[in-house]
Amino acid sequence: MTHLDSAKAWREQDPDPITRVELDALITAAEDGDAAAVAELADRFGTRLAFGTAGLRGELGAGSNRMNRVLVSQAAAGFAAFLTGREQNPSVVIGYDGRVNSDVFARDTAEIMAGAGVRAILLPRLLPTPVLAFAVRHLGASAGVMVTASHNPPRDNGYKVYLGGADEGSQIVAPVDGEIHAAILHVAQSTTVDQIPRSTEYETGDESIVETYIAATAAIAGDPSADGASPRIPVPFTYTAMHGVGYETSAAVFARAGFAEPTVVVEQRDPDGAFPTVAFPNPEEPGAMDLAEATASAADAQLIIAHDPDADRLAVAIPDASSATGWRRLTGNEVGLLLGWRAAEREAARGGSGTLAASIVSSPGLATIADHFGLPYRDTLTGFKWVSRVENLAFGYEEALGYLVNPASIRDKDGISASTEFLAMAGELAAAGRTVADRLREADEVFGAFASSQVSVRVTELAAIGRIMARIRDARPAQIGAIPVTQTDDFAGGFGDFGASDILRFWMDGGSRVIVRPSGTEPKVKVYIDAVSTDGTAEQRRAAALATVAALEAGARQLLAE
Repeated sequence: MTHLDSAKAWREQDPDPITRVELDALITAAEDGDAAAVAELADRFGTRLAFGTAGLRGELGAGSNRMNRVLVSQAAAGFAAFLTGREQNPSVVIGYDGRVNSDVFARDTAEIMAGAGVRAILLPRLLPTPVLAFAVRHLGASAGVMVTASHNPPRDNGYKVYLGGADEGSQIVAPVDGEIHAAILHVAQSTTVDQIPRSTEYETGDESIVETYIAATAAIAGDPSADGASPRIPVPFTYTAMHGVGYETSAAVFARAGFAEPTVVVEQRDPDGAFPTVAFPNPEEPGAMDLAEATASAADAQLIIAHDPDADRLAVAIPDASSATGWRRLTGNEVGLLLGWRAAEREAARGGSGTLAASIVSSPGLATIADHFGLPYRDTLTGFKWVSRVENLAFGYEEALGYLVNPASIRDKDGISASTEFLAMAGELAAAGRTVADRLREADEVFGAFASSQVSVRVTELAAIGRIMARIRDARPAQIGAIPVTQTDDFAGGFGDFGASDILRFWMDGGSRVIVRPSGTEPKVKVYIDAVSTDGTAEQRRAAALATVAALEAGARQLLAE
């Protein structure tokens, strides 16, 4: 079947008038010999968005290589078949964010699940991803579906899947992803969308689900008036939802926890799938927090709390007089180590033995903290699905702004609960006349100065990622920058307790580390750089670690460019 034939067959089953019109125009242009249209059809129908451990994620539009109602309907039917084959009376909770078509994809999923005999519960309105992840466990559901592309570009959407039961509401891992993918392909190859059974007899969850999440999350902050509790004063802070769905739920949690009412970045407060004020709605991207910094400066705030559009990630900025903007965004590793230190102190104080965990591309500093407090530590593969599955977990994080501070309630990263824990910490520091910056300096003194950075290259052709990784693997560097490589770990065939993964890890002279891997959510190859110094004063340690990171950054750029 040619790409043109595939496009015509797709159009016939497409229930979305917008993508049908879009496809009609492409088909007509291709039939007239328009080379650009022919190439566009090849891109849209030459492959299919693969369902993996991250579910589905891609650009909106017609075609098997885009996110649309046909693809989502096939995914919902395939996932329903997987669930009904797995247990007798399965149930699924479905959530959605404010991106274009998220609500449509969620309703399609609810109708198809109900049509397949799966008890389907649609959350009452657009809500953050952590509420969906919480609801899977809270309701004892077999599975969860969240329609979101998280922090991806505006034209993207996605389909994230969770499993309940023994999986405790974690995101799926292999081999389950392959089983679901096979079920989806069977639907796509054997059934047209109009033949998939549907029912409007699905349930709409009530607000008690949201209320329970708010109460459980606010409780993380603790009661500063309780016996033995550390005193806390409210810290003035600025909040941005990055045009996502985090504001309403976060504001309710902050008020319940007794924090100061935040100064909100009004331009980014309400859900808007166009994301008009940011090129990429990701707090890690340059410029994404410009409005938050300006708002915070005008309000004399002491902190900035930022969520990505589905509020499962947290970014923090603190005042910095040496910065041109007056603010410094903390790295994901800095926030992770502060929260991990707090979790370790709490665990040690109660005589517990909970495990601290982080992905292998996150700072090795968390292992040092765990060792300091005599607690177990686990490295995991990249992806929060691995962090959340660590047994006896007390705290887990990944450097890409993902943190899990309350594993008893949720088994996924949660930007709202992490915000709550961070604001409680800041309030306790303020009551003692100290700041977050003071706590960071103390960490350098106690554990050593850990510094990290990241270098990445974005590609327009996904095949380029494989070529870059193959080139580096085939010609392993003897040094990165001017620093010699002392050991290379290739995870392609598995390494230690880790299964096969497209990761290269280089250990450097002096104890620093460089890791190269493809992004799991974006068309990028990423290089993660970590260094540590334990010599001299806190200031000297910090300077030495940063100097090593800078040298490795230059070497990493050269490595990717060769």
